[in-house]
Amino acid sequence: MSTKAFVLIETAVGMTREVVASLRAVEGVTSVDAVVGPYDVIAVLEADDVNTIGDLVTSKVHAVGSVVKTVTCLSVSLP
Repeated sequence: MSTKAFVLIETAVGMTREVVASLRAVEGVTSVDAVVGPYDVIAVLEADDVNTIGDLVTSKVHAVGSVVKTVTCLSVSLP
């Protein structure tokens, strides 16, 4: 079973389109949407385990220029 995470992303002013385009090319990112509110982008990541999610966030998402801040929310299964 794979692990899913929602990554809430704050971008530099005026850079949301560029961040969205960059994230769409990242393997492991299954969807990317620009949103309004306290965050500018929400990306959905899927990987084999939580450590791989962490690696994706730190090495791929944070590496995108104009990403100012992220909050990662892991999806859980409820009985």
